[in-house]
Amino acid sequence: MPAREMRMEMFLRALIKRDFTRAKAHLEKLQKMVGNDEWGKGYSKAINGFMSALRDEDPDALIVQLLKEGDRKRAEELLEHFHEVILEHEFRDEYEKGYYTAWVEFLKAFLNQKTLA
Repeated sequence: MPAREMRMEMFLRALIKRDFTRAKAHLEKLQKMVGNDEWGKGYSKAINGFMSALRDEDPDALIVQLLKEGDRKRAEELLEHFHEVILEHEFRDEYEKGYYTAWVEFLKAFLNQKTLA
């Protein structure tokens, strides 16, 4: 497994445990890995959004709903949508590609979890 995907798994596990201190440390390492170009800014925006939504327990946030419900079928549908429908279109700019790449990696990490408790 590539280092960034492994770090995303650790980030997700910390979020599931609501260990925001550890999650922030993983988030910062992910941000260093992706850099500060447009792609990296999009990726960083997504992962910061994951953490903010969970910290604020925003009931309307997709990530909060996914983790609360543990809905693997919905996660698989989203993964397919983000990967095939969004990332493969050439007209997407680098920021969008980075943003949705973070979602794809997050959803893969989510689906790799044996339990979500």
